[in-house]
Amino acid sequence: MAEHPSTPSVGTLVKQASEEFSDLVRSEIRLAMAEMAAKGRRASRGGALFGAAAVLAFVAFEALVAAGIVALGRELGYWAAALIAGGALLLAAALCAAAARRQARKAAPMRPEEAISGVQTDLATIRERAVHHDKHAQRAGETARAGVDRA
Repeated sequence: MAEHPSTPSVGTLVKQASEEFSDLVRSEIRLAMAEMAAKGRRASRGGALFGAAAVLAFVAFEALVAAGIVALGRELGYWAAALIAGGALLLAAALCAAAARRQARKAAPMRPEEAISGVQTDLATIRERAVHHDKHAQRAGETARAGVDRA
């Protein structure tokens, strides 16, 4: 059975598919690396700004605690005012730690979502093309067999 001149051989198709798949994998890896680098830069900047805000808030909070102790100290004595403020701060710290623990458990892992989506789309396309090619090859085989049977 002779092949149609415009139909590439199986070997050629396999070679083309292999090359295209290699190019596709390399481009998806480049996309994932670029996406993770961009996310890393954003996280770094955000972390630095958050750190600066935390330091400023901590200093301001210390000043407010000192003012509260002085205000309570006039009525109760400074030792009692410091004890009340310390207990309130420990309670607030426990609440913050519990909230932080809940948030940490809910946090999604950092991963390149766009690259993963792209790979999934590419795999679906490859599967569709393979099924289409198989159906086309099967029909061509059936047509060739029908032509041989008629002859």
